[in-house]
Amino acid sequence: MTIYFYSTREQYGCFSNFSSHGFVLDDLYWSTSEHYFQAQKFIGTPHVEQIRLVKTPKDAAKMGRERTRPLRPDWEDIKDDIMRKAVLRKFETHADIREILLDTGNVEIIENSPIDSYWGCGADGSGKNMLGIILMEVREILRS
Repeated sequence: MTIYFYSTREQYGCFSNFSSHGFVLDDLYWSTSEHYFQAQKFIGTPHVEQIRLVKTPKDAAKMGRERTRPLRPDWEDIKDDIMRKAVLRKFETHADIREILLDTGNVEIIENSPIDSYWGCGADGSGKNMLGIILMEVREILRS
């Protein structure tokens, strides 16, 4: 069996970075893991706080993709670790969704994104699925 997720309105919507499961990380409160992830692209600038405070994860994602903002030079090297840190904190913070993740056993988890072939599986299913891989890694960390 494989678990596919994408929309927050679906059965495993809590796996999405857009799910409303806030947490404290780096001494600040983040509304979603998407807010945290996008803000980290601009560490040490006022853009971090601008992104942290926007209302929706969709807005945070949009702001994070704006190339008028000064993307940190090491981003490609650290983005997976940033995502892992955010996802782990989200599931450490919320017992209800931690149980959902742990209850998936050892099944494969895939972000069924038709537009993202890095974090998701992409339109043709051949993407890297890094978010799914990180969720499975976090599941293992939470077990131990």
